[in-house]
Amino acid sequence: MSIAAAGPAELPYACTLEVRDACLCLHVQRAARALARRFDEAFRPLDLTNGQFSLLMSLNRPEPPSMGSVASLLAMDRTTLTAALKPLVRRRLVAVAVGRKDRRSRLLRITPAGRALLARAFPVWRQTHAELEKEIPQPADLRAALLALAAPGASTRAVIATT
Repeated sequence: MSIAAAGPAELPYACTLEVRDACLCLHVQRAARALARRFDEAFRPLDLTNGQFSLLMSLNRPEPPSMGSVASLLAMDRTTLTAALKPLVRRRLVAVAVGRKDRRSRLLRITPAGRALLARAFPVWRQTHAELEKEIPQPADLRAALLALAAPGASTRAVIATT
C-alpha cells in the first residue's frame, strides 16, 4: 500500500526535535529576533528601531546611494526597503531624489536631522554592541561565519572553512 493510500503521512515528533536542536536557520532567526529586541530597547529613547538605525547608517556615505545599492547592502528587496523608508521620510530624516543620470532611479540622502539622530544613536549602538560581544564566545568567528552565509553565492563549504 502506498503512503497516499494509507492516508496523510505523519512526521514523527523526533523529527521536530531534530529541527529544534539542529536547524541553523531556526537558530539564526531566534538569535536575530533576540538581538533586534535588545537594540530596539537601547534605541527606544531616541524613537528609533534597530532596522531604522541600520538603514540610516547605510545612507551615511559621501554620495547619496541608489535604492538598489542600499537594498543590496541590507539584503532587502526594493519593496521592503520602500516600506522601511516611509517613516524616515515622514520624519524628515531621509530624502528621496530622482537620479541625475537616470530619471527612473531614486537616490537616498540622509538629511541634517537624520545625521544628527545618527550621531546620537551611534554611541548607544557602540555601547550595546560592546556589551553583547562580552557575552559571546569568539565574536569574530561568529561574525565571519555570518558574513560567509550572507555572501552572494555562499556555499556550505565557505561557511565551514571560516569556522
